[in-house]
Amino acid sequence: MRTNQPQTIYLSEYKVPAYLVDTVDLRFELFEEGARVHSTLAVRRNPESTEGAASLRLDGDSLKLERVALNGEELVEGDDFEEIGGQLVITNVPAQFTLTVVTWIEPQNNTRLEGLYKSSGMFCTQCEAEGFRCITYFPDRPDVMARYRTRIEADKLSCPVLLSNGNDVERGDLENGRHFVTWEDPFPKPSYLFALVAGDLVEKQDTFKTCSGRDIDLRIYVEPRNAAKCEHAMDSLKRSMRWDEETYGREYDLDIFMIVAVDDFNMGAMENKGLNIFNSSCVLASQETATDLAFQRIEAIVAHEYFHNWSGNRVTCRDWFQLSLKEGFTVFRDSTFSADMGSPTVKRIEDVTLLRTAQFAEDAGPMAHPVRPASYMEITNFYTLTIYEKGAEVVRMIHTLLGPDMFRKGSNLYFERHDGQAVTTDDFVKAMEDASGRDLTQFRLWYDQAGTPVLAVSDDYDAERGIYSLRIQQSVPDTPGQTGKKPQHIPFALGLLGAAGEALPLLLESGDKAAGAPTERVLELTDASHTFEFHGLAQRPVPSLLRHFSAPVRVIYPWSREQLVFLMSHDLDGFNRWDAGQRLAVDVIQSLVGFSDDAGVEPRLVQAYRALLGDLALDQALVDKMLQLPSEAYLIELAASPDVAAIHRAREQVFHHLATSLREELIACYHRNSEAGTYEVTPESIARRSLRNTALAWLLMISDDTGRDLALQQLRDADNMTDRMGALRALVNSDYAAERSKALEDFYERFQDDPQVVEQWFAVQSSSDRAGQLPQIHALLTHPAFDWKNPNKIRSVVGVFAGQNLAAFHNPDGSGYAFLADQVCRLDDSNPQIAARLVSPLTRWKKFAPAYSSLMRSALERVRDKSGLSADLYEVVHKSLGG
Repeated sequence: MRTNQPQTIYLSEYKVPAYLVDTVDLRFELFEEGARVHSTLAVRRNPESTEGAASLRLDGDSLKLERVALNGEELVEGDDFEEIGGQLVITNVPAQFTLTVVTWIEPQNNTRLEGLYKSSGMFCTQCEAEGFRCITYFPDRPDVMARYRTRIEADKLSCPVLLSNGNDVERGDLENGRHFVTWEDPFPKPSYLFALVAGDLVEKQDTFKTCSGRDIDLRIYVEPRNAAKCEHAMDSLKRSMRWDEETYGREYDLDIFMIVAVDDFNMGAMENKGLNIFNSSCVLASQETATDLAFQRIEAIVAHEYFHNWSGNRVTCRDWFQLSLKEGFTVFRDSTFSADMGSPTVKRIEDVTLLRTAQFAEDAGPMAHPVRPASYMEITNFYTLTIYEKGAEVVRMIHTLLGPDMFRKGSNLYFERHDGQAVTTDDFVKAMEDASGRDLTQFRLWYDQAGTPVLAVSDDYDAERGIYSLRIQQSVPDTPGQTGKKPQHIPFALGLLGAAGEALPLLLESGDKAAGAPTERVLELTDASHTFEFHGLAQRPVPSLLRHFSAPVRVIYPWSREQLVFLMSHDLDGFNRWDAGQRLAVDVIQSLVGFSDDAGVEPRLVQAYRALLGDLALDQALVDKMLQLPSEAYLIELAASPDVAAIHRAREQVFHHLATSLREELIACYHRNSEAGTYEVTPESIARRSLRNTALAWLLMISDDTGRDLALQQLRDADNMTDRMGALRALVNSDYAAERSKALEDFYERFQDDPQVVEQWFAVQSSSDRAGQLPQIHALLTHPAFDWKNPNKIRSVVGVFAGQNLAAFHNPDGSGYAFLADQVCRLDDSNPQIAARLVSPLTRWKKFAPAYSSLMRSALERVRDKSGLSADLYEVVHKSLGG
């Protein structure tokens, strides 16, 4: 059992670095048995530091130190330096000096995938957040920014490609079949943005002409077997570069931009300056191997990492408490880009679904933290939905409050004012204030207060005076370490609808004229309670609340089912049409939880879905989203003390009733959306395929033989992975056991040599309560294609089972919890980051009904009591158990 608690780091204790590094000269000697790293640093005392000690402290982790020299003079261990607690401490250093450090590391044995490691024979790095210290001793913090020159030496046969940040400035051959390439990055950067790749890769090359007429060399490096899967990523990159120029005025700054696909990677991708390293699943795509969702995901991630070149690289974060400075802003940017590339409404629905299902759960759990945390033990635990998704919503609210023109002016000022600097979220908000003239003092609470605000809305209509009153009361729940929250500055978008669905003018004064009056307003809530009055209304309106999901809050309002059906059909805001449908479905499902299967399903729900299936004028991508029932995860999140089995039964009951009632409409929808001709990744084609596969899944849910035959035919005839996976998923989630087994067997036989497709094959089984019960999950872990060293394989089985197959995971006997605890303990010894992320479902144990929570707690306590618990897992488990 671990006895040494990892140190807690506090934002309030931040101090500027005592020493700065102006330049870093690196030489890597790469061998099969390890790597020797020569580091030469130009160091000087920081004039802003108040520390008087003349000792230099450098961070290091798992390094074998071979040599230390100061200004060319060899230093002696014990007299001049010592290694203490993960640091190299050099005493009596001058105000300015050159330091040389030589270390030996073993990338081939690095299972943590931090620092320099090997993946499929390829050397690669992951240095965010604190991985550079696993390569060499260095002041490994984001506010130490330096210019890097990197020389890589390796065997020419096994590593013909040698890559690092910046521009290629020198290359040549060495003795013994070795060669070298030197890279120079002219822009100062923190150590977390350093990157190196060396291996046997093929190059896909293209060019991009910037708005100023410069030609940028674009390259994507992949293993030879993946050479045909780069076109979509390259096209996405060029679209991202053009969009960033047009929308933000940001032009690329180096001569070359590179992407490398790596199979073993803890994250999705990394924005290293000029050399983005990607998880293979986030860059490789072809019609035959990637679904439409994968194509869209790749486009978004390529854009995200490219956009970081300015929002993260040229302007970076001062310390890791400011992580959302780069991540929240960049998620907002990539979300807006994706909306522009496809359907804005559908993109908004997808973003909010993730937010309300997962981030709101995080806000209500033991690891709740503000967008700018006040403390942490392990920074890798704070790459969270709160930092990314809620952080993006905070930026979106600034955009809403300021308007697009002032927001663009503010972003321009931010980039110009802080180019080449490591700054804070306050600096970002200050730039927005200075550019717009708006006072955002109260708004800053969004960065400091954890938890999801709750807005209780009530209304009243005075028919005699024609006044409609809307009262909004806000509160922010207590979270660990924070109570008594202050009211926040909340933009609340509103519309009012008349009896025929018409948009009503929003007149705030009795003398206002209806002509030209807005039919949508963004109300600004700043008090704990405020009442807004709207004049000149001849009828009681139906309110359309929080349009576009204008703030990440929960809205409580007593909608009737009649109102929700009305809003589904008439709301002019597509997001709120979808939201009304979700609220209606939630209401119906919740009313059936705990009742017998013969309890009746609300007939208006069937009528509403029938109308959707028949509405060919409505955006079919929106129709598809509206037809999808609220997920079990969302229903669990809404329940005060969820009984998972009861929720699962109620949702299945509604699903079955709807599919049975709408069978003919579903078959017609399937055939109507069957397309012939060339496969295209366009919004219209994606919508057709998605809607067709939704109809197919519904038919298989009721064991419809026509649906089964359609699925088998689609599986045989499909010329793309979207339709192939759609049919496979429908069969896997059906009661046709023989067909399911044969389809899974044939699919694997066909795609067994493609790791990314095999990951999909694992996931489609792990997510199914029919094909993914615990015995089947154990079998997948012993499958020849499963690899405990590969995070994608682990996530596709263990992560998907615990995060998506909720009925099986929450088996009342507790076996799912015990299973997850076993896998987390096993992984903690090899990859603590992945272990800490996988344990998350158990951390919500207090949320569930007693029969579940006691078993979840027991599983979590077993993890806590593991010998040699990592710092990553220690923080998550002890906070979850209240220790």
